[in-house]
Amino acid sequence: MCVESDGCDIEGCSSSDEVRTLSGSMSPRLRSSPDLHPCTPGQKFRTALLKCRSPIAAAVFLSFGNVLNYMDRYTVTGVLLDIQRHFQVSDSGIGLLQTVFICSFMVAAPIFGYLGDRFNRKVILSCGIFFWSIVTLSSSFIGKKYYWLFVLSRGLVGIGESSYSSISPTIIGDLFTNNKRTIMLSVFYLAIPLGSGLGYILGAGAKDAAGDWHWALRVSPPLGITAGALILLFVPEPKRGSADQMGGTIMARTSWICDMKALAKNRSYVFSSLASASVSFATGAFGMWIPIYLTRAQVVQKTVDDCTTDVCSSTDSFIFGAITCVTGLLGVVIGAATTRFCRQRTERADPLVCAVSMLGSAIFICLIFVVAKKNIAGAYVCIFIGETLLFVNWAITADILMFVVIPTRRATAVAFQSFISHLLGDAGSPYLIGQISDSLQKSYTTSALWKFLSLGYALMLCPFIIVLGGMFFLATALFFLDDREKAEKQLNKLTRPPSSVRV
Repeated sequence: MCVESDGCDIEGCSSSDEVRTLSGSMSPRLRSSPDLHPCTPGQKFRTALLKCRSPIAAAVFLSFGNVLNYMDRYTVTGVLLDIQRHFQVSDSGIGLLQTVFICSFMVAAPIFGYLGDRFNRKVILSCGIFFWSIVTLSSSFIGKKYYWLFVLSRGLVGIGESSYSSISPTIIGDLFTNNKRTIMLSVFYLAIPLGSGLGYILGAGAKDAAGDWHWALRVSPPLGITAGALILLFVPEPKRGSADQMGGTIMARTSWICDMKALAKNRSYVFSSLASASVSFATGAFGMWIPIYLTRAQVVQKTVDDCTTDVCSSTDSFIFGAITCVTGLLGVVIGAATTRFCRQRTERADPLVCAVSMLGSAIFICLIFVVAKKNIAGAYVCIFIGETLLFVNWAITADILMFVVIPTRRATAVAFQSFISHLLGDAGSPYLIGQISDSLQKSYTTSALWKFLSLGYALMLCPFIIVLGGMFFLATALFFLDDREKAEKQLNKLTRPPSSVRV
């Protein structure tokens, strides 16, 4: 038997007189034997595959999958006007697409969280990618008489994407710790705005190139299947808690009921989850309605005509998608750098940075609705600054969870945080904004100006929710240190030191 540098044993391989051990020294006890035979091609491939399974490579492939996850989600939003015109539905009807998607996503999240704490995580999330890729591709062939079936397909896509979002951060949490974990989670969550922006851009680009919006749904599925295969091949399945307790072994696993009781009593977890719901509310509503809002603003300014053709203009989707990509990059980088700097001055840096960024974001988002009627360029500037500040907290929120929740219940914690944030956030916000807009339009004579104003009044709800989220992050800061200390003590009780190595 020969021992690889990552600790994996490969049976049936011949070896030299001495084999390099994990520490780099040469072990005289591992010598060749006449009973051993040369490696077969399959064993050589496995050996090369194991060498590629580094933590950095795993983080890269998981981040790539997250990009595709969010790219697929917002591809539909990038061609929303075309879908609305094709199926002939109202604002609330088109908002139902995102609501059904998020509802299925959040209902499935606790189930995948339970499975992710107990079974092979990379297999579960890879199957999720394969599932949503097939469903998305199939939905591009649905006829205009079957809008209900198109809505149902978005619900099925939500189930597939839920498995990925619930489980993949916990793998990164078990591969890295401290500042390295913050950096890697920042890269992973950078995929959210990057994938969202690419969804707008690639969806609108595919529609314009083909002259048919259905082709927007045929971009991400092949990439998703590729990502699922790469994750199966190159992402390892680390032991839960291996990064937090180097060499230690988790002695016991708590029950699901015990996990839920502990999470409910974890004040930092509860408040940060409520804050995350505020972010989801705003981003869900903005992602769905801002491109349409800006298009209506330009109709009011008479710089563009209202859409009366089969293929509507995609300019605002392109611009908004590009802004989302750039602001996502800036927000995550600024968040990671600011948190790392502030940790040198206060141990409560993580929730405090999130709180300040949320409150600052609310100011600029309010300004969008003030300047959009007269100046589209000014509105884009406000969107740029507001989104950057809003995106600062994404990776930090995940890092807060890793600090205050023990490894054996992290997948459950991530899943229920996702459930709470979607239930109170973007599960209802797109539909709610559409309903408010429809109600306001019915109150007065319908006109281009009133369609624009009614949607703007409805979207004004978002900055108030963002301020509420900032308050929740301030509450998190009050309990963060106590909850982190409790998690460390509980992990020590559940962990035994590594046993002596037998030669």
